[in-house]
Amino acid sequence: MTPARIEPDKTTYAGKFAIRLRKLRIKAGLSPQQLAEAVGAKSHQTIYDWEAGRFQPKVLQLPLIAKALGVKVHNLFPKEQDYGKSLISPCIKDFP
Repeated sequence: MTPARIEPDKTTYAGKFAIRLRKLRIKAGLSPQQLAEAVGAKSHQTIYDWEAGRFQPKVLQLPLIAKALGVKVHNLFPKEQDYGKSLISPCIKDFP
């Protein structure tokens, strides 16, 4: 059963990340279950929670998510012009 969709807060960085993650997953043609399996998440509910902005993935999951979605880690995050100066950019510059 698919849970009711909760829209993330579009005014926060976490909300923008959640929206971007969902768009990338859909573009990659993956279901929440498929992404969960690819990144070793407990279930598709974890993906729904990320996409609703309830929780964020652990840092060590980011390379797995990026690989499953066919993007580089920095592409998972909202662009600076979408949110202002990104605080995450310096932290992820060394990820693939």
